[in-house]
Amino acid sequence: MSENQKPLGVSVFIQTLDEEVNLADCIACFSWCDDVVVLDSFSSDKTEQIAKSMGARWIQHKYEGRAAHQNWAMDNIDFKYRWVYYTDADERVPPALADEIRRITSDAKTPHVAFQVARRDHFQNTWIKHSTSYPLWIIRLFQPGKIRWARKANPVPEIEGTVGRLENDYLHYPFSKGLADWIWRHNRYSSYEAEETMHSLAAGELRLSELFSLDPITRRNALKRLSLRLPARPVFKFIYFYFFRLGLLDGMPGFRYCLLQSIYEYFIVLKVMELRAAKGGSK
Repeated sequence: MSENQKPLGVSVFIQTLDEEVNLADCIACFSWCDDVVVLDSFSSDKTEQIAKSMGARWIQHKYEGRAAHQNWAMDNIDFKYRWVYYTDADERVPPALADEIRRITSDAKTPHVAFQVARRDHFQNTWIKHSTSYPLWIIRLFQPGKIRWARKANPVPEIEGTVGRLENDYLHYPFSKGLADWIWRHNRYSSYEAEETMHSLAAGELRLSELFSLDPITRRNALKRLSLRLPARPVFKFIYFYFFRLGLLDGMPGFRYCLLQSIYEYFIVLKVMELRAAKGGSK
């Protein structure tokens, strides 16, 4: 059945890996939705029991990078409704956002095929507004047939059609499973980012004009590609977020978060050096 033949409304799509700590609260945000789909990467905890006990559809698929995983879902999962709202288990949808999602997806005259939603990141019981460049606009609501993703980590959406913005934010708790889990995940992400860095440098993917684009996603991606070519990237990243983006206004949580982000950037730098050495390049 094509998307236009499906009924108006929204399905919820959640990706999981060992999310017993988060999943119940995440699904509870969508008690009003009768099509919640959990795509799991073979969890070893109670994620499956929680998902099924709360009425979610349970699907498992091997994880081979975020973009590939999400593209597989769009190609292989038969969502009940025309629209899909994507969320990670450590994210929450407040009632005001839920009402807005339902209103948008029940309107046959909605002009866009996807919507960005601003994210509010939390660390140490604090909304770290400045340390994360709020508002950071992320594609969360979309028609499945109109979207694809590229890149293994921090995937870039490719949309066939126009994109709108929702007025209400969603909440993100990336440290909900503790600092050790955050470090474990970002160790994996840094490997993906190192591979993408090598690809970008080899392909010469740098268009300075995109730094001045009116689209914030385009500007962000261009800035990211530019940063790949800068010396002392971890230091510049800390200075940029802590001083220029005013992370210092987030207090000690802001300082710690900016420091963690610069350490993550250093992981990427070191892994790029390893890849170059493995390919016979300079160290």
